[in-house]
Amino acid sequence: MAGRPKLPPEANRILFVKNLAYNVDAASLFELFAKYGPVRQIRSGTSPTTKGTAYVVYEDVVDAKQACDKLNGFNFMNRYLVAELEARKANLDAVKREHGID
Repeated sequence: MAGRPKLPPEANRILFVKNLAYNVDAASLFELFAKYGPVRQIRSGTSPTTKGTAYVVYEDVVDAKQACDKLNGFNFMNRYLVAELEARKANLDAVKREHGID
């Protein structure tokens, strides 16, 4: 088997991003986040309370960690991003259900 060994499914690959521009499109998000590794899924907030946020699901936890380190505080579309690993296990299952992430 080539490459990195697979991590257990509970290893966190989900990045939560806040302070996104309201007019950001999916292609721009994929272009930005894919620089750090293969992105499985991006879910952008669409309701008034979640607009400007997104969940980014990476294939690998190492890529998610690298993206978090590099993009937290990064100026994107004249906004400074707030990126954090969604690490709270209690919330993780609810977030996955809410956004259809397996």
